[in-house]
Amino acid sequence: MLIKKPQSMRMMFRGMEPDKKAEKYIEKRLQKVNRIIKNVLEFEVEIDLDKKGQYRVELMVKTPHQLYRAEELSESIEGSADIACEQLTMQIVKDKSKMVDLKRRGARSLKKKIVLDKSARFKK
Repeated sequence: MLIKKPQSMRMMFRGMEPDKKAEKYIEKRLQKVNRIIKNVLEFEVEIDLDKKGQYRVELMVKTPHQLYRAEELSESIEGSADIACEQLTMQIVKDKSKMVDLKRRGARSLKKKIVLDKSARFKK
């Protein structure tokens, strides 16, 4: 299965020089998110090095109807990216399951409203 790259992936580095290794690692982690949700418009990644030497990784995924965001602060870029990607995955899975439940609930209420012939019903 070939996974289509999103239209736009924007990476911003603050307080440090752009690192190709970190970029490739984060792209690899975001492929997992891209497998879960199909219609991604844009990925935004912001990597920030603060004065204490900790890396803050902020990930935003824009879809036509939703915006998912995760942020993590840790000692390494890879650790922050892993945790932030996991948070994004959990948000997306929760949102998708909520939509499925609402659709099922709506179908159940429609079935209740349908009136059938008395002769078509089962005997109690």
